[in-house]
Amino acid sequence: LRDNRIELVRASWHELSISVSDVSLSDEGQYTCSLFTMPVKTSKAFLTVLGVPEKPQITGFTSPVMEGERMQLTCKTSGSKPAADIRWFKNDKEVKDVKYLKEEDANRKTFTVSSTMDFLADRSDDGAVLSCRVDHESLNSTPQIAMQVLEIHYTPLVKIISSNSWPEEGQSIVLTCESKGKPVPEPVLWTKDGGELPDPERMVVNGRVLSISFLNKTDNGTYRCEAKNPIGRNSTEYVLIVHDVFNTLLPTTVIPSLTTATVTTTVALTASKTTSATAISTR
Repeated sequence: LRDNRIELVRASWHELSISVSDVSLSDEGQYTCSLFTMPVKTSKAFLTVLGVPEKPQITGFTSPVMEGERMQLTCKTSGSKPAADIRWFKNDKEVKDVKYLKEEDANRKTFTVSSTMDFLADRSDDGAVLSCRVDHESLNSTPQIAMQVLEIHYTPLVKIISSNSWPEEGQSIVLTCESKGKPVPEPVLWTKDGGELPDPERMVVNGRVLSISFLNKTDNGTYRCEAKNPIGRNSTEYVLIVHDVFNTLLPTTVIPSLTTATVTTTVALTASKTTSATAISTR
């Protein structure tokens, strides 16, 4: 062997050892050890050289992505022997529905492998981490990973929260307009029955909050909160019904009245007078 990378490590009647530094694919093949005795003894061994895959690259990504757009991301790595395995993960959860492609390199020894993931962008994917993981026996259980953080832009999602579930006359109510979108929505717009708020002295808007004091029946109606950002706009409604004041009466106890009756009885008394006559006879 005439190669400066190959060094004789040990030579004896029982053992002949060599070491090969800076191993390359060309070093793969059959090696023969001969012991020149009578007769000559030989032993052969085949050296397999693994091709270490290059660090994977993710292509096809543009940022930001609009909600509803179709995304097609490809992860590719070259130089593996045998062909490396590629897996996709979204937030540490493996994505199964992907396409795998294996191609032989020009040297006819190593392979270029790629995997493509195709999906529709959704607001729930905003901030998600996509990982392309390359596994190969040459990596000693330490895979090579390429990562990409998704940025999804979407129209606002709007919701109104009321502070009072049973508003009555004379009370106050606070309506909070919660809006979530990307980019962050501009300050919201409050309207009543399709027009401006009719009583700005009692109906005060502070940012996303509408406060109405001293409620009365004229406040009944449909209140709309609208939010928008460069992607689009969205709105939601709240129907306000002001109820009459609910009076709570204390229970009453009925005390029966006492009635005094005077009974008059008439008694008729009849008196009989008896006269006794004594006859005196004179002789």
